[in-house]
Amino acid sequence: MNDRVLVAGVGNIFLGDDGFGSEVARRLASEALPDEVTLTDFGIGGIHLAYELLEGYKTAILVDACPRGEEPGTVFVMEADRDETRDGPTDQPAAIASALADAHAMEPGSVLEMVGALGVATRVLVVGCEPADVDEGIGLSPPVRGAVGEAVRVVLALLEDERASADPVASASGSSGGARARRES
Repeated sequence: MNDRVLVAGVGNIFLGDDGFGSEVARRLASEALPDEVTLTDFGIGGIHLAYELLEGYKTAILVDACPRGEEPGTVFVMEADRDETRDGPTDQPAAIASALADAHAMEPGSVLEMVGALGVATRVLVVGCEPADVDEGIGLSPPVRGAVGEAVRVVLALLEDERASADPVASASGSSGGARARRES
C-alpha cells in the first residue's frame, strides 16, 4: 500500500500574501517529518507539481493563499474535488494539451485537472489562508504572517492523521492529533 504524502507549498513570493505556501514550506523544513513525507516548495512551478503528483502519492497537501471572503489570516482545510475545478466532463487529450500549453502559469486547479485526466487518484487536501494583500511586493501582511504558525500546526496534524490512518493500531486507539482549523469537504 502506498502511504507516501506530498506536502506542497505553492504561490508567488513576489505577490505579497500569495507567498504564504512558500513560507509555510520553509517553516516545515525545520520540522522532523515522517520518512514517507516529501516536502517541496513549488512556488509558481505548477507543471513541476503535476509531474511530482505523477510519481504516486496517497495524499497531497497543498498549502496556498486562497481568497474566500474570510477574515485575512483565516486558515482552513478543505478536500479538493476535481469535479469542481471544471465546468463539465473533461476531454482528456484536450485537458492535457491545454494544461501543457500554459504549463508555467498552471494554477492548482489546472494541475488537479491535468493529473485527474491522466488517471492519478491522489487525495488532495488544501491548507488555505485568506490573504489580505496580493499586490506586487515581497513579504506577508501581518495577519497572514501570523497565520503561518497555525498552518504549520495544521499540516503536522494532517500528517499525523494520515499516519494514523495508515497504521490500523494507531487508528483503533484514536491517537491522531486532528486539525484545529476549520475543515470543509
